[in-house]
Amino acid sequence: MVETVRGRPAGAADPLAEPLKDLVGGRTAKVLERNLELRTVGELLRHYPRRYAKRGELSDLASLTLDDYVTVLAEVEKVAKRPFKGRRGSLTEVTVTDGTSSLALTFFNQPWLERDLRPGRVGLFSGRVTEFRRHRQLAQPEFELLKDDQDAEAEAERYANELIPFYPATAGFSTRKIQACVRLALDSLKSVPDPLPQQVRDRHRLLGLREAFEKVHRPEERSDYQLAKNRLKWDEALPLQVVLAQRRRAALALPAVPRPVRTGGLLDRFDERLPFQLTAGQREVCRQIEQDLAATHPMHRLLQGEVGSGKTVVALRAMLTVVDAGGQAVLLAPTEVLAQQHHRSILDLLGPLARAGQLDGDPDGTRVALLTGSQGAKERRANLLDAASGAAGIVVGTHAVIEDTVQFADLGLVVVDEQHRFGVEQRDALRAKAEKPPHLLVMTATPIPRTVAMTVFGDLETSVLAELPRGRSPISTFVVPAADKPHYLARAWDRIREEVAAGHQAYVVCPRIGDGAETGSDEAGGYEAQTDEQPKARRRRNQHEPDPDDRGDGESASDGHGHGDDDADAESALEGQAQLSFDDLASPASAARAPLSVVDMARQLNEQQLAGLRIGVLHGRLPPEEKDSVMTAFAAGEVDVLVATTVIEVGVNVPNATVMAVLDADRFGVSQLHQLRGRVGRGTAPGLCLLVTEAPADSPARERLDAVAGTLDGFELSRIDLEQRREGDVLGASQSGRRSSLKLLRVLHDEDILRDAREAATELVDRDPELTGEPALAAAVAALVTSDRATFLEKS
Repeated sequence: MVETVRGRPAGAADPLAEPLKDLVGGRTAKVLERNLELRTVGELLRHYPRRYAKRGELSDLASLTLDDYVTVLAEVEKVAKRPFKGRRGSLTEVTVTDGTSSLALTFFNQPWLERDLRPGRVGLFSGRVTEFRRHRQLAQPEFELLKDDQDAEAEAERYANELIPFYPATAGFSTRKIQACVRLALDSLKSVPDPLPQQVRDRHRLLGLREAFEKVHRPEERSDYQLAKNRLKWDEALPLQVVLAQRRRAALALPAVPRPVRTGGLLDRFDERLPFQLTAGQREVCRQIEQDLAATHPMHRLLQGEVGSGKTVVALRAMLTVVDAGGQAVLLAPTEVLAQQHHRSILDLLGPLARAGQLDGDPDGTRVALLTGSQGAKERRANLLDAASGAAGIVVGTHAVIEDTVQFADLGLVVVDEQHRFGVEQRDALRAKAEKPPHLLVMTATPIPRTVAMTVFGDLETSVLAELPRGRSPISTFVVPAADKPHYLARAWDRIREEVAAGHQAYVVCPRIGDGAETGSDEAGGYEAQTDEQPKARRRRNQHEPDPDDRGDGESASDGHGHGDDDADAESALEGQAQLSFDDLASPASAARAPLSVVDMARQLNEQQLAGLRIGVLHGRLPPEEKDSVMTAFAAGEVDVLVATTVIEVGVNVPNATVMAVLDADRFGVSQLHQLRGRVGRGTAPGLCLLVTEAPADSPARERLDAVAGTLDGFELSRIDLEQRREGDVLGASQSGRRSSLKLLRVLHDEDILRDAREAATELVDRDPELTGEPALAAAVAALVTSDRATFLEKS
């Protein structure tokens, strides 16, 4: 029973901001906050029903069938109340009749019903038909008593067809109690400030907010809640798009140093020495970037594309454009391995142009400095001096470049690779090293669906590289069912041997590092080895997700980085578990085993399956010089097989590597697998990716792997990945450990609303940047920018 408190405190400006304790009482409010995190009237009304049900067709008592959900019109014949034997509580038994047959109603611990259900009262009773001691009954039925002047038949039809909302609930607070609280809120709510401006509602034919709340919680027909949900999705989409529109406008107002293209400079010299032709897509994106760099306001551009689409070359051309204009560029990478790989690639591409001041260098060239957290003191001092003096036109580094000791002579461009691994504080600390706001180019190797880009990266202009450069070879992907067909696993090792015999190289990827001496030392909770199981477990813990089979009668539902080891901070290896060898992979008993590790697998492959081959090991806990040495040896062809964690996931470019085996592949995400396989097929020989798994053929894990094997389209896989992870991960639920902030809006499926909201937000902000004429919308935006959602959006 929900306790009620009449009246509203005087002076409450926004009824939706009213504390729930003022509406339902302190005791109920505490339960709502503890169980459902609902604190205000607005939060309660935005706790939307998850489904609706009708009470059932109006039935006569003689025709009732067991397990049917029915509504009956009947007269109370008698009422009896008796205490339970041996325990507290009472049972109220009511007999009703339609003049021909009788039916028992039973109510538990509701003694007050004896006052209402008096003999002679006529009412509508609904519930599931059960049987007790061979007599039909309705246990805990819903009911509505009719007044003497009501048309019984009309009321019966209305009552039977009324849509009943069922809410995400918990064992501590049932959907029926939530219904009662919502009813109180709606009955007390006369009007509410509407965050959607009138012209937006008129143009898109949207309900007012008060009407939308009414129709979503108390719909008379299905079209009511469909209209209401469409309107309420706008309440989520518009403030979000306004924030992004305000950021776009603010960026345009910032001053920047124009960096126009200079004829005859480093960029032209670089283009002349390129051993390949740029694709049409690369040329178009370069044109867009050059246009941005020449502007008097900072560039804010997102560059995304398929694995191997040539983003690094595009970024390098942008950096050379800035160097030609007298400025410096910095490339920020999330791991030392990736930073070192970028550094080597840039040196190789520029040749003498990157060795200014050296005997074999071009006198008109520049220098490319590398800064990582664990460099030797002498090398670090030299690179710091080159950055501060301007001798290094390009600086490549990890988080180490953010330190106060790193200074630039004239920072003109910041390129952030794999930007989602960097927080806003880190990015802003780097941009603050310039006298005027530098231009910003954000790169991501994970293709993003257009709707997500429009939502999460909406303050950035977006460029897409979908075309692969000429000469890139096709990649074939196969699932290797190790448990079902062990001989497939043996064949996988044979294929690696065949590729090595043909003069090529291979990767073997494992989900963790291993070695008992390092147990627990690599658990950074980072990006790379985050398994599919982890997000789902978080969702089960953090989201009040109902049992899909719940029909309402059960009512309760489930509810500054350290700079000494950059790679290890980015890896997540599942340490601290028993270590088993790969021989156990094909054993049915291995379902509960630990994930396979790099250290154990390298040892075993060296002794057994790949004995005689040159095997290297790479993971984030190796000393930096050893990581660099291993990658250099692998790139030079001195290592046949590289056994690694996902530290190789992005940026690693060894064209001679043609085959990859991903062990325990079901422990990796869809997009992550797509990134991993992009490490092969980068030369003239075809690539082969083998996804080794024990997952049963009909399991969701195998479906994910089959999806990866079935297409090379990263954009399609990104949609699959997002559908599995849901929008909570996109907008920060997993990052903050809380439920998704999106309740009704679905990023993948509501593209029309997102597009229209973006257009409306742009118009509103252009006309009234601070929304002074739309106080309700301004309040919604202010609430958003202080929420977890905005914290995550800032990382874009």
